[in-house]
Amino acid sequence: MASVRPGAERRRGGEAEGPDGGWGWVLVAALFVSTSLVFGLMRGLGVFFVEFVQYFEESAQAISWISSTGLAAQQFFSPLGAALSNAYDTRLVVMAGGCLAGFGFILASQATCLLHLYLTMGLISGLGWGLVFTPMVATVMASFTRRRTFALGLAFSSIGLASFTFNPLFQFLVETYAWRGALLILGGLSLNIVPCGALIRSRRRPKRPAKADAEGGSPCGGVLRRVASYLELSLLCERPYLTYTLAITFLNVGYFVPYVHLVAHSRHAGFSEYQAAFVVSAAGVTDILGRLASGWFSDLGRFRLIHLLSVWTALAGLFIALLPVSTLWGSYAGLVAVSLLYGFCAGALTSLAFTVVPTVAGAERVMGALGLVQLIESCAGLLGTPLSGLLRDVTGDYLASFVVSGSFLILSTLTMATLPHYFSRTDPPLPPNAEARRLSSETERMNATH
Repeated sequence: MASVRPGAERRRGGEAEGPDGGWGWVLVAALFVSTSLVFGLMRGLGVFFVEFVQYFEESAQAISWISSTGLAAQQFFSPLGAALSNAYDTRLVVMAGGCLAGFGFILASQATCLLHLYLTMGLISGLGWGLVFTPMVATVMASFTRRRTFALGLAFSSIGLASFTFNPLFQFLVETYAWRGALLILGGLSLNIVPCGALIRSRRRPKRPAKADAEGGSPCGGVLRRVASYLELSLLCERPYLTYTLAITFLNVGYFVPYVHLVAHSRHAGFSEYQAAFVVSAAGVTDILGRLASGWFSDLGRFRLIHLLSVWTALAGLFIALLPVSTLWGSYAGLVAVSLLYGFCAGALTSLAFTVVPTVAGAERVMGALGLVQLIESCAGLLGTPLSGLLRDVTGDYLASFVVSGSFLILSTLTMATLPHYFSRTDPPLPPNAEARRLSSETERMNATH
């Protein structure tokens, strides 16, 4: 008996068949490099954690704010990157972001107090990352339809590869050039984002009708409506989008904690510096496999993307909670085994978290939808690792830190289960206003070509 696969139904239900490759594969390569220099580098900062604690003689909580500020800034400024890309040229936005990312690390190499690191590695580099990541992801998603999850999984596999290579590399750089010299080198590496942005092809955006800007009487009202349109603020009035954003926010609280504190936890458990760095590197290997396997399997269309995302998120939360348990008896093999399982699940869920967005908000609003998601979840990214550091300072070890972090991922899964039609085998139709927006966008593109 013939059956309709959920993935096929999804494309018939709301998203028109679009391009599936061509220059898109070049953009996948550009995203591959740029994400390794954003999140791959961010994950490798755990090597500097111990160095900063010893040099500045500050608490684990205070040092944790460095990476948290960078992550939160990247997410907070993502709507700015999306709005500038919607209004102007995506290529210039990404190239400017690459310059800021490198500039922040170069300045951080001259820091004399923690405040300097908060402002440079945190705020300046985070701003650059915000201008890079969302526009690059949205550009790649616009180049694929049927193989979108696999394309993102392939591009995001660089994060796992970077986790595998960056941690030993950063440890070597710190031992050879001290942490200041290592940060200076990382600033130079980050500047490689600029040529990645140059590979984005400029495209002329359709002009909005003058009548739309004139409505409401005042020029100020027209400007505000245009800004709201670029930011896709109408999404904040749609319950499915808000529910999904809340779920991703819970996920974000605990997702990055292992990459910031796992090295320190391994050192605390009595393992050597290189053994501790290898734990994160090992997780990076399975992270790559998870991204590729998840992307390939998801694009088969046998299961809904939201269901697959829920499963991988719950498993990742479980393995985060088990990370400190595996070292209670001093078993390095147990720690590595749990890290491998966590890395696979963490990699598997990453591309799905982005490819679910078009099924919730509509493909034509992906740029703004991704920006708003990251803006809202920035609070979670800001508080996640400091909360973990605080629990470590209070309890004296990382057991409570990892258990609480894993619980937030499980809470994320439960929140996804409250989405409308979650238990249906096919994706629900888009909201009426989203469908009307899609038709209006198509009309504007047709008018722009004549």
